[in-house]
Amino acid sequence: MNAVLDLQEYVDEIRQEVCSRCIERPPGGPPCAPLGKRCGFELNLAPLIEAVHSVHSKSIDPYIDVFHDHVCAHCANRTTGQCPCPLEYLLLLAVQAIEAVDDRRQTSGKLA
Repeated sequence: MNAVLDLQEYVDEIRQEVCSRCIERPPGGPPCAPLGKRCGFELNLAPLIEAVHSVHSKSIDPYIDVFHDHVCAHCANRTTGQCPCPLEYLLLLAVQAIEAVDDRRQTSGKLA
């Protein structure tokens, strides 16, 4: 499967379930980068998905730890005034969105 198409389902789910609740979303966003907002989700989609995939827990704490260690530590926003990004307070919703896509893919046999 094409990597861009592979990520698009995650993008759509996160925009619907996470971005729709972001208080920092500029009018007309998402996407937010073209509107001048350096969005942590847009900058770090693949590492965010990988981080979530590396954890399997009913508690959010392990997800927070891996998010900080593997996403935040390498984020371009880290040294800007836009850190912490909305993903900090929306992480639970992002985890739920990613896992919802994974569940759908598992059910349809599309999960790699």
